[in-house]
Amino acid sequence: MKDSILIFGVGDLQKSIIERCKLKNLFVVGIDPQAQASCRNLVDAFEIVNGQVFEKTIEVAERYNVKGIVTAATDKPLVMMARVAEKLQLPFFSVETAEWSTDKLMMKQKFQESGIPCANGFILNSVDELTELKVDYPVIVKPRDNSGSRGVIYCNNLKEVEIAVKEALQYTKKGNVLIEEFIEGQEYSIEGIHYNGEHHVIQFTEKTTTNFPYNVEIAHIQPADISPQQQNKIKKLITQIGQTLGFENCASHTELKINSRGIYIIETSPRLGGDFISSTLVPLSTGINMEDILIDIATNNSLQHNWELRKLSKYSGIKYFELSDGLLYEINGLENLNKIPGIEQWYLGLKPGEKVNKITCSLERFGYAIFQTNSKQELANSFREVESICNERLVIY
Repeated sequence: MKDSILIFGVGDLQKSIIERCKLKNLFVVGIDPQAQASCRNLVDAFEIVNGQVFEKTIEVAERYNVKGIVTAATDKPLVMMARVAEKLQLPFFSVETAEWSTDKLMMKQKFQESGIPCANGFILNSVDELTELKVDYPVIVKPRDNSGSRGVIYCNNLKEVEIAVKEALQYTKKGNVLIEEFIEGQEYSIEGIHYNGEHHVIQFTEKTTTNFPYNVEIAHIQPADISPQQQNKIKKLITQIGQTLGFENCASHTELKINSRGIYIIETSPRLGGDFISSTLVPLSTGINMEDILIDIATNNSLQHNWELRKLSKYSGIKYFELSDGLLYEINGLENLNKIPGIEQWYLGLKPGEKVNKITCSLERFGYAIFQTNSKQELANSFREVESICNERLVIY
């Protein structure tokens, strides 16, 4: 009889990890609050469960006698997952860790207590409070409890903050928002594994984002162009973060910036990275499958892994399509993307007649192309070809 594993979320973000569980011959149980979850037909058993209903989640887990729990690319179920793992004594991190990791204020406070370099910030309950505070602009306004760049806005003055706060409040369950100092510099993400009290960096990812006021990721490159000295400092920081927040039996996705003053942690999460970073880019660049590692941890399979060993030494990257605002009139020959050197896959989520809106969060991106190449220059050339083909083949009015 197959061992069962419970996956929290049965949407596109979880598709890859569902497929990896199937390849490992596990009986896959998926829960999702949406009856029409996009990957419901990929799992062996699908249950409609609201993410806040603990007893129903436990009932499903016990009914299928699950041996482990996993998710991918989302923070939303982490507290519930930790509660379930605690109740059923499954490999996972603590409820306290989940709470620290899903509240950006609590996370920042833990960083500051442990001397982890991060942006200064404070909670804003009302825009009226700003008139009583001394604020050094620019600042970043963000929800305390969301991801995917939703409600994250760059502001140069009080008027912009007033507008941004109203928008950010639409993306939070809290009654307030976080105001942070703006840290300049190139942005990166660090993909890690935390197991048996040890903290391992698997890959360094270089990011490109949209222009302000929004800060949405539109490209990722692996490996990032970071010096060996900086890599060593980052590895020590990831260990410090893991120890401070109690990361154990999990992956991690940590966002940071590097400038002339040093390395600054923006935020972290004890989960696999989204945007195909963990599921696709890491295997393409290193040969290491982080999803397989996480599944083995979740199901108590012993790990025989040399964390410093790279089976591959390639470059990988994802380029999201950038189009001008308007109406998509015609798609003419987008299959030319298949001719670009290093192409692995591509996707367009728009049809003729649909509107192309400005990208303000990750959910509003409408297509991408993924590559594996032998050099960063080859990857850059392929990215440029993506832009050229999209501009030529997608007619927008």
